[in-house]
Amino acid sequence: APRYPRYTREEVGRHRSPQDRVWVTHGTEVFDVTDFVELHPGGADKILLAAGGALEPFWALYAVHSQPHVLELLREYKVGELSPEEAPPAAAAAGDPFAGDPPRHPGLRVNSQKPFNAEPPAELLAERFLTPNELFFTRNHLPVPAVDPGSYRLRVEGPGGRALSLSLPELRSRFPKHEVTATLQCAGNRRAEMSQVRPVKGLPWDIGAISTARWGGARLRDVLLHAGFEEEREGEWHVCFEGLDADAGGAPYGASIPYGRAVSPAADVLLAYEMNGEELPRDHGFPVRVVVPGVVGARSVKWLRRVAVSPAESPSHWQQNDYKGFSPCVDWDTVDYKTAPAIQELPVQSAITHPRPGAAVPAGELTVKGYAWSGGGRPVVRVDVSLDGGRTWRVARLSGERPPPGRAWAWVLWELQAPVAAGAELEIVCKAVDGSYNVQPDSVAPIWNLRGVLSNAWHRVRVSVRD
Repeated sequence: APRYPRYTREEVGRHRSPQDRVWVTHGTEVFDVTDFVELHPGGADKILLAAGGALEPFWALYAVHSQPHVLELLREYKVGELSPEEAPPAAAAAGDPFAGDPPRHPGLRVNSQKPFNAEPPAELLAERFLTPNELFFTRNHLPVPAVDPGSYRLRVEGPGGRALSLSLPELRSRFPKHEVTATLQCAGNRRAEMSQVRPVKGLPWDIGAISTARWGGARLRDVLLHAGFEEEREGEWHVCFEGLDADAGGAPYGASIPYGRAVSPAADVLLAYEMNGEELPRDHGFPVRVVVPGVVGARSVKWLRRVAVSPAESPSHWQQNDYKGFSPCVDWDTVDYKTAPAIQELPVQSAITHPRPGAAVPAGELTVKGYAWSGGGRPVVRVDVSLDGGRTWRVARLSGERPPPGRAWAWVLWELQAPVAAGAELEIVCKAVDGSYNVQPDSVAPIWNLRGVLSNAWHRVRVSVRD
């Protein structure tokens, strides 16, 4: 057998583009796949996601790679072996509250490391109806807590000292398991587009702060009724949630939803312990999280430790002084968070996942793909697509589940095929319409706000058509 040079993972990681050569690893072997990139059946953009790193996390997403001839083809490009003297991981920094965070998929596009916030590559968003757990967007406000499932207890509390304590096995055994397919979206999804109008405060999310999963757990309604709370309460009541994640002062992440939504049998609010048929990953709330379908992701509190029925909204900073929308005229000198309601249901949304901005697409038939979703269980009934900046329109084909009326919790994926001529410069635009005939606004400027939330203007992608 030929002797191959040895490389460290750091050396492999320097080869991430055709200009620097595209290297990947599989097992202990190193491959230079630069000449194969354009031949990749899944497209060059897909294989470049793994550039400079391991293939295994990506191949695990696509079963087609689990065939002997694929590995045989790969070995034609072998250039080396990984060094067995790879330096061990650096010891966790003393006192670093993020040192115990879990490992993450290398394909995620990171917006901040501490706390960790990342989105799946847009190229993969519309490839599957259910987002794989390892690629589901991650929105953390604080360090990820390490929770012992054996000692975990969920507290359910209310006025008059009423309280219930549930272990994880009790939550699983006492209440019927309910499953719901629901899309979660961060209020800051597509914030990067707002920052192009004027600077905003917040993470620069692209179009990937949204994902869909099949959640399993106990209905919040069942737990509240079991704890002795009535199905209806006079006046304005709320259900407040607290997580096990906490800041340096011990204040936990918290949020709340109206009591009526929490106990509604049609709202499908879950105390979830499963995600896509598996136990919740640590980044997504292990061992228990709230899932509030049709509502901004900020209310679906992770690592849940406490549920409290209260006559007032959660006092948490994230309920009172964040996740609220304002007029474009409001700035940081004039903002008053008390004047705006907390975001609950989100507006209708859509985005283009393929092709990507700046791409050069071949002449002939162009396939445009994307997602669309609306809050409050409102179904998306139509997605309009334009190839000329909005002057003319075509209707995309929708795919997804057929939910009961008022319970369209999950996105639809859409696709349009259209002929395009060589030399053309295209401005592809999409806009979605929901079951209440709400439609996306045509531009960002009129909906700009200082926190960059609720960004749902027409999504625009410019591409050129090559011969």
